[in-house]
Amino acid sequence: MVRSIPEAAEESTRAVVTAMFANLGIAVTKFVAFLLTQSSSMLAESVHSLADTSNQALLLGGKRAKRAATPEHPFGYGRERYVYGFIVSIVLFSLGGLFALYEAWHKWADPHPIETWQWVPIAVLLVAMAMEAYALRTAVIESNRVRGRRSWARFIRTAKAPELPVILLEDLGALLGLVFALLGVSMTLITGEGRWDAAETAMIGLLLVAIAAILAVEMKSLLIGESATREHRTVIETALPGDGVDSVIHLRTMHLGREELLVAAKIAVPSAATGAEVAQAIDAAEQRIRAAVPIARVIYLEPDLRRPAAPEKPTIQR
Repeated sequence: MVRSIPEAAEESTRAVVTAMFANLGIAVTKFVAFLLTQSSSMLAESVHSLADTSNQALLLGGKRAKRAATPEHPFGYGRERYVYGFIVSIVLFSLGGLFALYEAWHKWADPHPIETWQWVPIAVLLVAMAMEAYALRTAVIESNRVRGRRSWARFIRTAKAPELPVILLEDLGALLGLVFALLGVSMTLITGEGRWDAAETAMIGLLLVAIAAILAVEMKSLLIGESATREHRTVIETALPGDGVDSVIHLRTMHLGREELLVAAKIAVPSAATGAEVAQAIDAAEQRIRAAVPIARVIYLEPDLRRPAAPEKPTIQR
């Protein structure tokens, strides 16, 4: 069962706050470990966690999207949430991915082993993995409450609220990054070769660039304007006919935000209906749509007559 939008909003906020505080603590701990050991993996991971923290603060700032509509923005500010999501992808790409790749290149050119406080990065990474696993578990639990029967890939592609998909990908990337960092630090300590640390730092950078690219594509799609889910379109098409509406000629939908759906449809009405009867039929159809899909806030219905399809012109064969 897919939960309502208000419930989804509460679950998104819970997951974002959990991830933000977890990443803030992890970022500070990783940076202290870098200062003690000069490990490039630890520096890349501390910057990664700092980027994640700033991203989650941006997602919380997306609550500005709930502002009421104005004459300059008659459809409201719902899409502002997607702008913040797109900024998140840019921050993750630049501050996280590109910085890690630069640090990997620098460390590869000038490798050096971890000579002091050798136990610190291992301890920090293990603690950070436990905290990230808890944050990811929270995101998975909250996502499971709203994704219904959709697969994880489809949930990320079709979610109209960007918070949960962003947190899921960030937490998954953070956990994988920690695994790479742990491998790099361990091999550096075992072999004394600093290029292991550099190689795993590069893996972290490539991982973050890939996640940022996925997020950018999804946020771009939402910014351009996505239609209602297949489930909602089917419900609307079923709710429209009746009480003076013969059928649906065509239907167009678009999300103005995660809590607002625009519905525009051309409907067929009886040819003998009066203007008053058509108006009454439209009012009744709007009520049925809102009852079936509560997030359908803006509805435009155009009455028309269903005309027989024009016969196809015969093709002349030469």
